[in-house]
Formats: sequence, structure tokens, C-alpha cells
Amino acid sequence: MRKAWIYGGGFGLLLLVSILICLSLGSARVPLIEVWRVLLYHVPVLGPRLVAVPDATYDTIVAGVRLPRVALAVLVGASLSVAGAGFQAVLRNPLADPYTLGVASGASAGAAFAILSGMRAALGLWSVPGAAFLTGLLTLLLVYTLAGKSGRSKVETLILAGVIVQAFFGAFVSLMVSLSQGVINEIVFWLMGSVALRGWEYSRLLFPLFAAVLLLLIAYSRQLNLFALGERQALHTGANVNRTKLAVLGASTLLTAGAVSVAGTIGFVGLVVPHLIRLMAGPDNRLLVPVTALAGASYVLWADTLARLALGAQEIPLGVVTALIGTPFFAYLLLKRRRGRGGIPE
Repeated sequence: MRKAWIYGGGFGLLLLVSILICLSLGSARVPLIEVWRVLLYHVPVLGPRLVAVPDATYDTIVAGVRLPRVALAVLVGASLSVAGAGFQAVLRNPLADPYTLGVASGASAGAAFAILSGMRAALGLWSVPGAAFLTGLLTLLLVYTLAGKSGRSKVETLILAGVIVQAFFGAFVSLMVSLSQGVINEIVFWLMGSVALRGWEYSRLLFPLFAAVLLLLIAYSRQLNLFALGERQALHTGANVNRTKLAVLGASTLLTAGAVSVAGTIGFVGLVVPHLIRLMAGPDNRLLVPVTALAGASYVLWADTLARLALGAQEIPLGVVTALIGTPFFAYLLLKRRRGRGGIPE
């Protein structure tokens, strides 16, 4: 319990401070006290009683422009991190995440098809995550089929299967880009990953998915702890292995699809954050899952802030920033595993 308060409170405080600072940073700097005033003023019912009316310019910048972007970055980071924690716990593989397993690429293909075919205009915002979920689930099934059965596949085989499927769906997305005309810029910009120019409707779309999957993974956390012993041992200790795998992998895929559908392809978040939190807080999923959500939210929030400030007037796609950070980290983990086996791959 003490450990939960320390890590949960620490990363919760980090996220709160990060939100305040990131809301103040930009081409137009806003003092932190003014950020507080704007946020408090917009608290329903109590806001006008707590603080005076904020400056109109600060209110427009903070509440109208930056806050929707910050909220979406927080949700996307938390979602991808929780999904990565789910994949790693079920597959017992610290190298697994929605990006390296190809699930994000499969979801991207479905979302790009929904944009190109006009499904979003005809069926509404839910058509994009729906298509992304179906193709993401198909990707997961393909990777599992190529890598081996019953989750006993070798790490290198699993990653190679993810690379193969990722290449296939990447080619499919490239084909759709070449066929598109009026929406080509929208698809290309979306593929690079970004939370810019997104309104509150995207956060309202993703939040129910995130909340539902987070609660589900917390509910299954005890069973996921048993998976560390191996599936056979977990079965002998009373865990419902098949139901847990189906629920966690399906929910993690759905959450990945939701994040991809609103922000595009943002890689390696689900790899980096759960692994670092596991090193810090330990492997207990009852603590790991909620703390990973808080840490992932802060991670993507700062990555997005770096993306919009690093080059001044020109903005770097968020997916580029996370890939530049995540790719060396992924290579380090892979080399570490190989050296741990004496340099001999399985």
C-alpha cells in the first residue's frame, strides 16, 4: 500500500506539474499563475466563485487552443502505455508493444481505409476506431499464427513476425496513399502521428475506451501476475488462462486502435514506458498498470511539447519524436537480451 501511494502519488504529481508547465509553454508564454486562474475559472459551478475573470487572451490560448491538445496527448500516452503493459504481461515479453508487434500498423491500415473510403463522413467518428480495431485484431492473430502457438514462441520469432505483418500493412497503407487524391495530405499527416488541430470530440471518443480498458486490466492484474510463472503454472494455480488472454489482448488491441484512430501512428510508447516503470516499481501489475498510465501520459505530453517547440515555428510530428527516442531504447533491450544468453539467439 505504501509503495502504491509513493509511486502513484509521485507520478500523479508529475503529470499535474507537466500539464501546467506545458500549458504555459509555446510561441506565446503564459505565466503559470495565469494558467491556474484559467483552469480554476472553468471549473463547473465553482469556477467563477473561486477566481476573478481571467485575461481574455490568456483564456483563449490556454482553454481554447492548448488545453484540448494537452488533454488528447495525456489520453493517447496513457492509452498506448496501458496497452503495451497488457501485451507485455500476457506475452511475458518486455519487447512486446503495439508497434513492434505490428498491431499499430494494422490499425493504421484500417483507419486509413476508413478515411479514404469516406466511412467517417458517412458513419461518424466511431467508424475509424471500428475499422482500426478490426484490422488491429487481424494483425495480432496473424502475428501469433506466424510466431507459434500457445504463446510459447521465441522472442526473435515474435518480433520477426511483427516486422513481416507490419511491412505488409505498411505497403497496403502506401497503396491507399497513392490511390488517394483529395485526402492524401490528411492520410500522410495522420500517419506521422500528431495531436495537433484536434478538438474535444477526439478526447471524448478515446476516454471511454481508456477508462474501460484500464479498469479491465486492473481487474485482471492478479491473473496477469500469475502469467509470469508461465501459462501452465498459471493454469495450475487457478488462473483462467484462455479467458485472461482473450480479454487482455482484445482490450489492449481495442485501446491501441482507439489511440491510433485519433492521433495516428505514435510508436514505441507502449514499449518504453511499461519497461521503465517495471524496473522502478516492480512487476506487480496491480501497481504497474495504473502507474504506467500516469507515466505514459506525462511522457507523450512532454514529447508533444518538444515536437511543437524544438524547431520554433515549424512543428515536428509527434510520431517522429517518439520513434527517435524509442528506436534506440528498443535496440538496447534487444541487445541486452542477446547478451544475457551469451550472445546466442534462441
